[in-house]
Amino acid sequence: MNIKKIASTTLSTLIFIVFLVLVTAVVISKASGGEPSFFGYQIKTVLSGSMEPGIQTGSIVAIKPGGDMTRFQKGDVITFMNPDNLLITHRVVDASINTAIGEATYTTKGDNNDAADTSAVSSTNIVGQYTGVTVPYVGYAMNFAVSKAGSVLLMIVPGLLLLLYALYSSWKAVAALEKKNAGPSATGGPDTLPDIVQ
Repeated sequence: MNIKKIASTTLSTLIFIVFLVLVTAVVISKASGGEPSFFGYQIKTVLSGSMEPGIQTGSIVAIKPGGDMTRFQKGDVITFMNPDNLLITHRVVDASINTAIGEATYTTKGDNNDAADTSAVSSTNIVGQYTGVTVPYVGYAMNFAVSKAGSVLLMIVPGLLLLLYALYSSWKAVAALEKKNAGPSATGGPDTLPDIVQ
């Protein structure tokens, strides 16, 4: 097997895996009415560069939800809801726990930002903790996949691919059958009649 064939097979496999993940994400998202979740981990899309280079723009990240939201310390990366109801994934740079009410307040900052976030984060607004698992650029496709247009497209594309594959397979089978039935082409051979000598 040459290098070109190996590269082609690898690329096809990767595209298939990404496509399968996107379809699964859409199905799970629609079924649950919320964010895609796999084995207890939520999949979030990061569409800003505030955490680069660790988390690239357009990446997906795995978030572990639940647990004691007052447990986070300086250096932990958390996902939370900001005052504008937007999900943000930033690093904790300071933590303050109010034991009287059992809540914590965190100061957060994007690794790529010059200053800390202006609004403190209450432990009640934390969604979960970043696990360190991220896949670059898949977030763009994931965002489109869970949209209305993307969901429809992902349901149509597999059917079209199966139809095209069936047509291609039929064409190959017909071509092979025609070639077999044609047999060897007729060619003019030497004259086999005996020479007449006078």
